[in-house]
Amino acid sequence: MKKERLTRIKELVLEFNITTQDMLVEILNRDGYNVTQATVSRDIKKLGLIKSFEDGVNKYVLKSQTGGDSGDLMLKNSIISVKSAQNLVVVKCRTGMANAVCVYIDGLELDGLVGTLAGDDTIFIAAADVHSALAIRSLLVEKIR
Repeated sequence: MKKERLTRIKELVLEFNITTQDMLVEILNRDGYNVTQATVSRDIKKLGLIKSFEDGVNKYVLKSQTGGDSGDLMLKNSIISVKSAQNLVVVKCRTGMANAVCVYIDGLELDGLVGTLAGDDTIFIAAADVHSALAIRSLLVEKIR
């Protein structure tokens, strides 16, 4: 049943603009899979789905649809600006993308990164010092070029 469910999720992502986990839960339950949001969250991770801004919509896509480093592509499609102030870095994103970008940034395990906080379209990054903040800002700016 799990293999069939994962296959169905792939089909749904390719066929429709799936914008939220709740949307996937609703469709899968309607199709008879009887899933929870936690199950769908694990499935998304297992399948390596990422959120991408395409066709004016923030939607889930398969990594194979992105053609390249999916994380870097997500950053390019999501980040609007990156600014630093003292030991803080402020990242402005397209609406709804800050959490996905923040998870990716956390996963980079950057030197000097103390912590992150994401809202809907803004991320605050606390760095250990001004030098670390500038390094983090430079790295992010380079990734979105």
